[in-house]
Amino acid sequence: MSINPFDLKSALLAKHAQHVILIHFPIALFTSSVAFDLLAVWKNSRSLARAAYYNLTAAAVTALAAVGTGLLAWQLQLEGQRLRGNLRLHLSLGASSAVLIWLLTWWRTRRERPEDDNLSLGYWALALIAVLVVALTGHLGGILSGVKVPN
Repeated sequence: MSINPFDLKSALLAKHAQHVILIHFPIALFTSSVAFDLLAVWKNSRSLARAAYYNLTAAAVTALAAVGTGLLAWQLQLEGQRLRGNLRLHLSLGASSAVLIWLLTWWRTRRERPEDDNLSLGYWALALIAVLVVALTGHLGGILSGVKVPN
């Protein structure tokens, strides 16, 4: 039996598909934000710092959707069973990722001009931790989704 890759109805209405689709947005927006921040410091560019700020804000908003759809997938696909092992770790890391992204967004917006490119060492340390947690969460999510890595 062949599955049509262009059948949007079955792709979007599957019990867990929304999380798998939406999760790429906060990951890409957040990592782009950090990359733009690094470039803004290197090039001393206010426009790159502004791009970093807007990407970070969008990552925070889409992180809410990712967490919500992850919880929904847990309830629909696993019928709310108690999570164990990698699933529980993925949930913990996903929630931690969202909290870290929101904390960085708050840190950035509490300043007079959030697009400034002179970020504190504390901000950079937290951003590095967040990048590592987001990467670990995504890696574990890929394993859980059944993505096969070629030998």
